[in-house]
Amino acid sequence: MGRLYTIFDTALGRCGIVWSDAGITGVQLPEAREIETRRRLFRQFPEAREQRPCSNVELAIEGISAALRGRDVDFSEVVLDLGGVTPFNQRVYDAIRAIPRGQTRSADQLAAGLHVPGALNSLAQALTKNTFVLIVPCHRVRDIGNGLDKPSPNSGSISKRRLLSLEGARSHAGLTLFDALLDRPRAS
Repeated sequence: MGRLYTIFDTALGRCGIVWSDAGITGVQLPEAREIETRRRLFRQFPEAREQRPCSNVELAIEGISAALRGRDVDFSEVVLDLGGVTPFNQRVYDAIRAIPRGQTRSADQLAAGLHVPGALNSLAQALTKNTFVLIVPCHRVRDIGNGLDKPSPNSGSISKRRLLSLEGARSHAGLTLFDALLDRPRAS
């Protein structure tokens, strides 16, 4: 069997998901219109055929839908097809999956945690190749310049900032003076 896909509804629009016999191979978050979501999905997975989802895919769809409603989701039971993913990228994705919901790590922190000297460039490449959006929450990795307003790969029209906001994360970028004062520790 080759790759299969389905399109499904979420609170933020129609998403796509692609899978093989081995597991999920990709997630496409919604674009402004469903036709654009499908177009983007087919650019990455041109051979995919539309099919009703199996139980693993249903589990992923339920999780993605819940996450896009701001719910806490555990994707640990969702099986991913890592056949075409390099061992280094698998390590990066495991490290990203360990970042708690609503928290972020800088790319530098993630690279240091992998104990690979000069890994920043390789880490950036792994992030851009992440097809498992939300399941591997690359939106929790701050890039240089804290680019939270730009969409991450496969995140459709949804910015990293929006995904983090759905998780209840407080952004430290762009705080107003009032917000900064509220964040200050109080003297006893």
